[in-house]
Amino acid sequence: MKKVVTIAGSDATGGGGLEADLKTFQEFGTFGLAAITSIVTLDPENGTHHLQKLPLEWLQKQLASVFAGPIDAIKTGLLPSKEMIYLVDNQLPKNIPLIVDPVIGGKDTQDFIQSEQVQALRKKLLPQALITTPNLREAGILSELGDLTSEKQMQQAAKVIASLGVKHVVIKGGARLASHQTLDLHYDGKNFYRYPHPVIDTAYNHGAGCTFAAALTAAIAKKFPVDQAIQLAIDFVQAAIAMGEKINPYVGHVWHGAYTHGEKRLEYSNEQ
Repeated sequence: MKKVVTIAGSDATGGGGLEADLKTFQEFGTFGLAAITSIVTLDPENGTHHLQKLPLEWLQKQLASVFAGPIDAIKTGLLPSKEMIYLVDNQLPKNIPLIVDPVIGGKDTQDFIQSEQVQALRKKLLPQALITTPNLREAGILSELGDLTSEKQMQQAAKVIASLGVKHVVIKGGARLASHQTLDLHYDGKNFYRYPHPVIDTAYNHGAGCTFAAALTAAIAKKFPVDQAIQLAIDFVQAAIAMGEKINPYVGHVWHGAYTHGEKRLEYSNEQ
């Protein structure tokens, strides 16, 4: 069985973060291991989210635990400080496929371009990554091009990010470029590949980005070629969004078991 590691934040409501990663790894028939960088909680009074970083010593001990045995692929998610990124960089085993989901907090693109966290991602993790999976906002930050509003700008950002050393850049377009169709763009350092697909009209899509990167990581661990892994991850997430579920008054999450019809497993029946 393939073993896959996530180094990410914990989402207490279960939709994103390492909870999404571990659920997705299981759906792909891989064994998931996890190192927690932070804990994100939701205030039941108003729906606001709060992030608590874990001590570096705790993360170091977790990394030593997950890397005690052989690993087939690694995914990074929320790494909320420069110090954590440097620690992960020092602890990563070599020659294992690394997928970097560059989760960057906050909303304003320009405010984050020169942050220590972003520069550490650019300097330390992206140069050794096989694939990175930024959304439009994250791609604008990592490329230092700011807000991206067209496919041409997506291509420009992908080239800049690839110049940092990452072999494959997959920019998730979401529905920001068109209301009826979303576009994911893959750049392999030479050529661009377009992955258009319909927009699913739902508000219950929390965790889609984490789930996409996790699906991609599991597929890579199972030796899928990169292009096929991307398409499988897209299909997996599309199914997960289509069956999104309201979790509480404030958020609705993708259903990680949708692609494999996990909701039908182990149903009780008293029929003989």
